[in-house]
Amino acid sequence: MSDPAGQPGRVPTPDAGHPDRRPERPIVDPPPPPAKALAEVNGRFLDPATALTVAGVRPRSTVYVGSRIVVGSSRDPHQVLGELQRIADPLGWNVSLDDKFNASRVSWRGSDVESVGVSRFDITVKSGVASVAPDGWVLLQQARGQLGLEAMRGVGLDHVLFPAVIGSNPIEHSNPIEHSNPVDSYAQMGWGGRQPVAYVGQRPNRRETLDRRRPVVGILDTGCARHPWLDDIVKKDVTLDGVVIGYPDADDFTASGGDQVGPLDGGIDPLAGHGTFIAGLVHQACPDADIVSWRVVNSSGPIVESDWIDTLVKVAELVRRHAFGEDGGHPIDVLNLSMGYYHETPDDALLFDPVLRQILELMGKCGTVVVCSAGNDATARPLYPAAFAPWPDDNGKVQSPSSVLPIVSVGACNPDGTVALFSNAGPWVRTYQPGALVMSTMPPYQGGLEPMARTTAFGQVREALDPDDFTQPDPDHPGRVIGGFGLWSGTSFAAPRLGGLVSKALLPLLPAVGASDTPADAVARGWKAVARVVAIEPS
Repeated sequence: MSDPAGQPGRVPTPDAGHPDRRPERPIVDPPPPPAKALAEVNGRFLDPATALTVAGVRPRSTVYVGSRIVVGSSRDPHQVLGELQRIADPLGWNVSLDDKFNASRVSWRGSDVESVGVSRFDITVKSGVASVAPDGWVLLQQARGQLGLEAMRGVGLDHVLFPAVIGSNPIEHSNPIEHSNPVDSYAQMGWGGRQPVAYVGQRPNRRETLDRRRPVVGILDTGCARHPWLDDIVKKDVTLDGVVIGYPDADDFTASGGDQVGPLDGGIDPLAGHGTFIAGLVHQACPDADIVSWRVVNSSGPIVESDWIDTLVKVAELVRRHAFGEDGGHPIDVLNLSMGYYHETPDDALLFDPVLRQILELMGKCGTVVVCSAGNDATARPLYPAAFAPWPDDNGKVQSPSSVLPIVSVGACNPDGTVALFSNAGPWVRTYQPGALVMSTMPPYQGGLEPMARTTAFGQVREALDPDDFTQPDPDHPGRVIGGFGLWSGTSFAAPRLGGLVSKALLPLLPAVGASDTPADAVARGWKAVARVVAIEPS
């Protein structure tokens, strides 16, 4: 996708200057997620209509781990623990530090932030009493009401994030006629839902050697399965001092056929193949890029914020070490985050914990461009971390400090270039990339569905289409199957497209292997790459 000047990826905000633009339209909250998704992480849906409130706090809907509180590294966890326990006593609850959660910390040289990370508190019912179920929101609001808002700065909910993907399970979306909402049409096979596709072209042309180091794209997602396009370029074993980042990647994708969670119905899991699909999109946009994949999402989807932040801190430490030439680092020029959450108090800076933003911005100071999907709820409500991207000023210009690379938010386009109906939008979405019915790599899954018809004639098997068979014959080993290709939709897939374009723009700017490099150099070339593909200017 190009703008009139021929710069790929630069697309104006939809409806800008259009006579039908209605900026006064109310921002609608997305509906609560399915109960089974909440149950996997002990999740709760915060309903503003019934939520406990205190003066000065206007809650919005969000999803969070019910019996937990998180505390940012700017606070002394033991002091906060004492304050919360005093509030919890009359409620019949105990508050305890989660010792099993080995919270990571990273210290940043040359920064006014000493360290970044979170601690977790569990809330349980006291022995010998009967009480309502412990609830992090109730405890937090009681503490704010009794101790004041300032006393609870840096204390917040442990949010639940969801990957931004549409059309996850053909069993759940069998008939487009049943769906009256046009957004739901994207979930149907043939309309944008996950489905196999035959790709008959050549693989992207990757040069064997370069006169400089390759750009590196980091992906935090469901991991990456084996695939002919990706086997030689995706690293899945990058650790921090031998400590696994995210979940161990056991490469068990093919053993289960993509069905690891949920009902025993043979249906491929909602997010099975998500990370492999994203890696393929990066490879198509920038074949010369190296990819690092970390598995931080299971195949059912919900992601606990504290676990995710802990992973981000480890990745940030790799980035910091590389930037300052220390042992044990690894370059990450672009980081793809195809997930997000809605914060319950985004308009109150005092209550909006800064930990996540600090981690991403400090990576930006070391030369990493963070690309975030905008979400699939067809709302203008800001989704985080995407909404940390720079917003337009009063003159319509989008600027960000030149000393740090900006976070870039990405919405999704249809194949014809229009904005996909499911895509979130608004002044916080910086660009739009193809994200509806896009083609990419899939693991060799063969789900439980079967072709509608099968017969034999002239010694050959004849079948209708198999709606969830993503295998293809291995041309080098007859009788063996390998990963194939699929079509899928979501802003999850617009983000890696943009990340690949940024990597492609970075390629001629990167230093030779072994050449000296500094954080300032990395930020300067990152800005050149970002400015080429997104309408953001350094200030």
